Amino acid sequence: MADTTVKIDIETRDRLAAIAAARGTSIRALLADLAIQEENQLKLGTATTAFREAITQPGIAEAFDRDFGGLPDTPHHTHRAA
Repeated sequence: MADTTVKIDIETRDRLAAIAAARGTSIRALLADLAIQEENQLKLGTATTAFREAITQPGIAEAFDRDFGGLPDTPHHTHRAA
């Protein structure tokens, strides 16, 4: 893979270096990992939005609860997906 240069301020570079050192890795590897994590968060956000939209359709929440057993029993949740 070809290399490139990213310009950042010294404070940010130092913060990234400290995080990388604490993890026992390089800044390069840290940034690669952070990029993957952020991509995954974006995809999760898109999927969450789609799921929330889907369960607003009539009968979908009930079908989800029927097929998957509803949400886990916690003090702040009911047993409905919606």
